[in-house]
Amino acid sequence: MNYGIVRFTLGRILCITALLMAPSLIIALIYSEGWHGLWPFLLSILITAGFGLIMGFKRPKDTNYFAREGFVIVSLSWLALSVFGCLPFLFSGTIVNPVDAFFETASGFTTTGASIMTDVESAPKSILWWRSFTHLIGGMGVLVFALAVMPNIKSEDVYAMKAEVPGPTFGKIRAKLSSSARILYIIYLSMTAAVVILLLLGGMPLFDSFLHAFGTAGTGGFGIKANSVAYYNSAYIEYVIGIGMLLFGINFNLYYLMIIKHIKGVFKNEELRWYLGIIAFAFISICINISHMYDSVSRMVRDVFFSVSSIITTTGYSTADFNKWPLFSKVILLLLMFVGGMAGSTAGGLKVSRVAIYVKSAIQEIRRNVSPNRRLPVKLEGKILNPNLLRQLSFYLTTYTIVFMILLLITSLSSQTFFTAFSAVAATFNNIGPGFDAIGPSGSYEGFNNFTTFVLSIGMIMGRLEIFPVLVLLNPRTWKRG
Repeated sequence: MNYGIVRFTLGRILCITALLMAPSLIIALIYSEGWHGLWPFLLSILITAGFGLIMGFKRPKDTNYFAREGFVIVSLSWLALSVFGCLPFLFSGTIVNPVDAFFETASGFTTTGASIMTDVESAPKSILWWRSFTHLIGGMGVLVFALAVMPNIKSEDVYAMKAEVPGPTFGKIRAKLSSSARILYIIYLSMTAAVVILLLLGGMPLFDSFLHAFGTAGTGGFGIKANSVAYYNSAYIEYVIGIGMLLFGINFNLYYLMIIKHIKGVFKNEELRWYLGIIAFAFISICINISHMYDSVSRMVRDVFFSVSSIITTTGYSTADFNKWPLFSKVILLLLMFVGGMAGSTAGGLKVSRVAIYVKSAIQEIRRNVSPNRRLPVKLEGKILNPNLLRQLSFYLTTYTIVFMILLLITSLSSQTFFTAFSAVAATFNNIGPGFDAIGPSGSYEGFNNFTTFVLSIGMIMGRLEIFPVLVLLNPRTWKRG
């Protein structure tokens, strides 16, 4: 383990985090929050930057690192983000319990959108800005941001980017890693700006437009109103956010293909077809199931489209209390929580590509039992998948299931119903936010005890980093030198 490069990189990340807190100071000034609104962020910036400078002041002699260091850097960076990022909540008194503040911040950076805040509308504007801004930072990944803005990017940095970018495989869109990161961020921020403008055109206030765009882009879903997006009661706003969520659930590499006018490559993408097919199936099925509950077809279409978009992209915004829908519809939404968006998007979940491969592998295994002598490879995008990749995906699903069950057992200790516990784990581990029963769209996570809240926070980080980077920290061999 190269401890020097781990320390140095974490220091850089903390310095960047301190800089990212600075816009909240401007918001505090704009909304005349006075010293009460400024000092929590000034103190947070000083503490975060201080630790960052101490850790990153001296560049190590050996700057080489490999996969082990990459996993450790990513995991510790996200834990550090959640620890230092919660300071403004604590200093401002918005959240007084450190565990709850850690949960809220981890939820923001992992773009989960689960909240323990029950009276969000009374919070200072600067706190609400920071709370939603964490979605924008975490959506594409803070390590990807660091690679985009920091000079002297080395080939070894691909290990950090691979550990942070979600999906079963990782591919650079440019030969130079820093170019890939910058292109991704330009696309990401351009799309976010477009959402802000479209929301403004729909009559949403400027401050609200920015915060909802942050949540849409990061597929996070922190609400700034008690009843989330339903507060605005606007079909236009709901469709802008609904379509926006779906677009941010698509692999960003496809947008790059569109920019370079490789349109055929986009339409031939098999994962995209699966993604759109799953959305269509869920939308039609739920519409049929709840049609008797609505007098207006247009209202039903709005609610179902928005809910399906929000859940499959693991965003968590809401316009309807789907907790009151029939069990069939709730089960479909629960399944969408596990599917998630496409690999290489800002969405969480297992990812559509993995689900497609699991389904294809199951079908091929059934066919092999019928015809044992036939060679039946699993294909995706018309290419035969490497057996090693299939083995890795099977191992990931096994690990995912084991970790999920452990989280479920722990959560059940402080949950009143199984559905609450199960959906709480599904909603946090898959980075969605709202679940069912006590943690439905109209509820919150404040009912859990400190231990469960902390465990769910770690679950959010594990889900965002797809488990293994965090598990690497628990392996004693990770910390051996050499």
